[in-house]
Amino acid sequence: MSNRLFQGVIHQMKDAIDRTFGVIDESMTVIACSELGKIGESFDEVSVNTAEVFVADGFTFKSMGSTQGANYIVFVEGNDIIASKYAEVLAVSFSSIKFYYDEKYDRSNFIKNIILDNILPGDIYLKARELYFNSDVSRTVILIRASETHDVSIYDVVQNLFPDKSKDFVININETDIALVKETKSDINSKTIEKLASTIADTISGEFYIHVVIGIGTTVDNLKDLARSFKEAQAALEVGKVFDTEKTIISYDNLGIARLIYQLPTTLCETFLKEVFKRGSIESLDQETLFTIQRFFENNLNVSETSRKLFVHRNTLVYRLEKIKKITGLDLREFDHAIIFKIALMVNKYLKSNPIKY
Repeated sequence: MSNRLFQGVIHQMKDAIDRTFGVIDESMTVIACSELGKIGESFDEVSVNTAEVFVADGFTFKSMGSTQGANYIVFVEGNDIIASKYAEVLAVSFSSIKFYYDEKYDRSNFIKNIILDNILPGDIYLKARELYFNSDVSRTVILIRASETHDVSIYDVVQNLFPDKSKDFVININETDIALVKETKSDINSKTIEKLASTIADTISGEFYIHVVIGIGTTVDNLKDLARSFKEAQAALEVGKVFDTEKTIISYDNLGIARLIYQLPTTLCETFLKEVFKRGSIESLDQETLFTIQRFFENNLNVSETSRKLFVHRNTLVYRLEKIKKITGLDLREFDHAIIFKIALMVNKYLKSNPIKY
């Protein structure tokens, strides 16, 4: 990666420097150069024994003096004072550029390792101190999932929306998932984060015609809990796929009873359905009956209001409710029976979805 980084900078500088220059690694092999043909060549007879500028084989050399990792050396054609000055300036420039690149890359990689549980809890704070990373701020994981792969890089889109790389981290998870680890205020509410997520979704769909769904984990105030927030965002997407198929933004905090059902073993769910529907299976209810039940729940078990919304006579609705009672043994006009039936419908939907567990 350093090769590409150095070569990119050299490409921008080569018109301003009227001689050949580049970078060699510790094996004295050219890894980047203003003359592409020299890449891969070696300065076999040159040895670096000092951090000062030195001349050998018609070139001037200056070590970048890396304190960690590989030590790179700048070389400039010539052995005059101009070559020496070029080497000094280039060594400082390349060293600074690499430092900031390494810091960014290491921080992003550090966050990725945390959310994917690829780092031991005890090592998190040691690494944070090493990277001068602020551990005591609140952060929220927002998981953005595209409906399918696209030519447009969603990663770049999200990165442009959140350019402050010292506070917000955009992580590539796979071909369709992008995680945004967003620094947030400790007293921020879920509505504000949902509004932010909605802005992300609107930007991606409005400008690039890509449909995305976004899962939001809970806000955490320490680094080690970022993995939990990430798993919550994943769960929000999976639960939403089952119970809230029309929603674009799903927050883990707002999953309600759906979150509980999603965490139940499927064998327990199957047993529950058998116990609830002793007289007849849920499949024996036709679509019209299920639609009536849905509207009845939406109108808080109010017979008059539901019949008005369905444009049917009140007695017609009562007849349908009696029919449901006859089939299932549950009277939806009774609160306890209605709760059981509502949960049973959700459990049945959950079992049919064949959910993925995290």
